[in-house]
Amino acid sequence: MAAVKETSTIQENKQYALEKCPVTYAMEKIGGYWKPIILYHLSIGDKRYSEIKKAIPAITEKVLIQHLKQLEADNLVIREALPVVPPHVTYKLSTSGKGLIPVIGAMATWAIEESNGMYSHL
Repeated sequence: MAAVKETSTIQENKQYALEKCPVTYAMEKIGGYWKPIILYHLSIGDKRYSEIKKAIPAITEKVLIQHLKQLEADNLVIREALPVVPPHVTYKLSTSGKGLIPVIGAMATWAIEESNGMYSHL
């Protein structure tokens, strides 16, 4: 992967948008295809890695690991590892992550309403 040039115009514009626009800030934290889906599943309750993977079978292991690390680094997810063999790791929403539950819920509600009942089984 190529290194990001910190002084580029694109990076300056991105930093400006992050500072001036709260939607840009939110999208920086939860943007992308998989992060909102991971947060949605964690909003239902704490999950082990295998439970998240099972709930989102289309995601690759590499991408799931990357996104969980990013969500943890952004203080949206807490990774709890118990010192046992085999390792027991649980992921849960942090306080900040729990603050996103209404946002994720609103997205789900909107999708149900817009999909003409496609998700009525949920």
